[in-house]
Amino acid sequence: MTSSLLFNITTFAYLISMLLFFVFLAGRAKVLGTAAIAVAYGGLLAQTVAIGLRWKESYDMGVGHAPLSNLYESVVFFSWTIVLIYALLDIKYKYRVIGAFVMPFALLGMAWAQLGLNTGIEPLVPALQSNWLLYHVITCFLGYAAFAVACGISIMYLIKANHDESDHKSGEAGIMGMFPPIKVLDDLNYRAIMVGFPLLTLGIITGAAWANYAWGTYWSWDPKETWSLIVWFVYAAFLHARITKGWVGRRAAWLSIVGFAATIFCYLGVNLFLSGLHSYGGGK
Repeated sequence: MTSSLLFNITTFAYLISMLLFFVFLAGRAKVLGTAAIAVAYGGLLAQTVAIGLRWKESYDMGVGHAPLSNLYESVVFFSWTIVLIYALLDIKYKYRVIGAFVMPFALLGMAWAQLGLNTGIEPLVPALQSNWLLYHVITCFLGYAAFAVACGISIMYLIKANHDESDHKSGEAGIMGMFPPIKVLDDLNYRAIMVGFPLLTLGIITGAAWANYAWGTYWSWDPKETWSLIVWFVYAAFLHARITKGWVGRRAAWLSIVGFAATIFCYLGVNLFLSGLHSYGGGK
């Protein structure tokens, strides 16, 4: 059993889970929701084992580093964190239908990684040979994953809000009846961002410490650093507006979606299209 095979199994599991969530949303059969989350959990377990195997494979090759060093490995890890955060949300709140709006993010990541990226295990450049790599990447991606979940919930909020404001009063008997109450969606969006924001903050702090270790300076206004700060300010504005100005509802949902769009650009757009210390050289 290789990590590559398990990652392929993971991708297939996330595809099946997403489709089951869609059918669950349309058909309202609880057994489908149970099956969807079970398959998602199975995929998460397979992916966890695969990440561990890839780590071992790097040592077997004489490279010996955590699988977090290139674009392929980071996308795989991002997908893993998304499903992990969603699983924790499901365990606590049991709103299975949210999976229909979160699992597509994980599937897109895994499908792109398996079909479009270089899967090779590569040696670390000297600047990456530090434990700060683990601290920085893990905290950042856990924060990103919480923002992904918040984005999915915000999309649900906007769909339900638009429906509730229309003349379609039969929503409780249709797909809209599967959605959590609109106030619950608003609260879950806020809670997810409350989880992600301190993790992003910790990721920026550990990144600064890592930069000082590797390059002798805590901050150099590298494009990645600049965009990380932009993302931080977007979510700081969200929390400030929520706590002090009472921002809820549509404005909060849209700001959450904008924040995740900025997060994706910070992660992928900057790394792929802008030059800097964070550019991926071997992850194509």
